[in-house]
Amino acid sequence: MTYWYTLTPLDVLMFRDAKPFTPGERAWAGSVFPPNGHAIAGAIRNGLSLSQNEKLKITGPFFCYDYKTLYFPRPLGFVDKAPLIPLEWDEGHPMKDQMIYDRSKPIPLVKSHKEKTNEDGESCSESSLDRKIRQYLPYEVIKHYLETGTISPEHWNLLHLGEDKPWIGEMRSHNSLEQGTRQVKDADGYFVENAVRMLPNWSLAIALDRDIATPITIRLGGEGHRVMVERCQTIDRQWSELATLSEQNFVKGGRSIAYLITPGVFERKQSNGQAMCRAYPWEWKLAHTAQNNQKQGVLVSVATAKAEPISCRFRDKDDPNVSVPAPQVFTAPAGSVYYLEYPEKLFQDDPPDKNGKPNPIRVWRSLGYSELLWIPFTQQENKP
Repeated sequence: MTYWYTLTPLDVLMFRDAKPFTPGERAWAGSVFPPNGHAIAGAIRNGLSLSQNEKLKITGPFFCYDYKTLYFPRPLGFVDKAPLIPLEWDEGHPMKDQMIYDRSKPIPLVKSHKEKTNEDGESCSESSLDRKIRQYLPYEVIKHYLETGTISPEHWNLLHLGEDKPWIGEMRSHNSLEQGTRQVKDADGYFVENAVRMLPNWSLAIALDRDIATPITIRLGGEGHRVMVERCQTIDRQWSELATLSEQNFVKGGRSIAYLITPGVFERKQSNGQAMCRAYPWEWKLAHTAQNNQKQGVLVSVATAKAEPISCRFRDKDDPNVSVPAPQVFTAPAGSVYYLEYPEKLFQDDPPDKNGKPNPIRVWRSLGYSELLWIPFTQQENKP
């Protein structure tokens, strides 16, 4: 059972990106937002004074509006408001028998040939004069997406401030002066950090595998800034409905869309010991083959964006009280969409082995990464 909580900032928040930073070598300290699962888990562990041996499972983080509505990153399988589909799935598309592409990679995505146009020849889903659309979609829209496989053009329209970006950036400069002077030090004397301030009525939302007494305040991110943690039972119901619909869609089978709602860690160790990351799961083989000896899989196409690096730490094997930097991991961005011939589970969902040892990928899942919602594929048609 999961219990949902909102995390409301009491001040600005700071989260460094994965790039190394030393004042004097680089004047700008990069930042990232929303925070990754490692930052959230570390803050919760410290706030609840959990021991290192005590297991903790989180879901999220997501955004929450007015303490009652979950918001999710926009699916990347859309161009503005127009849905994309794999070329091979669009019967009657004029490019189907003409396009040449590398069959060792996912099939290209196209707009449906059934997409309606207005009198000026523009796509109906793009004809609005107001080009600003939601970058985060509320629970009601995502529920409709899971039920029908479609997102109507009107669902992309902004209704609340912040649905395109529920935070603003603030630059914080740091100066160190030479002792006895009013001059900035030559070394390590000046650098700028980027902080974020969430807009009114917005907060972060996470789920934990335990019920804790709230409200409490915990430190989150750099500089010791704090957030208020509060129980939110309204979100319990919303998540339960979405999870149930997703599971029903998985069982139903058929052509499906896997919608990644948190950053995805798809990592595999190579024979030389190096870890490789890519934008889609390694266990999903392509449904089309380039060689006769290849085995067909389920993955048809992928809609994703630039990989996002995360930097984390792990405990020193010789001293569990000391943490050391871990290698960077590159995640598929939240919102990535995968088109499959039929649903297929990931290794991250495998149960522990006979010795009770979990699949290493499940460690990432316990930190909230690689959360998928399953959606039936529908060739959406926008009405003129």
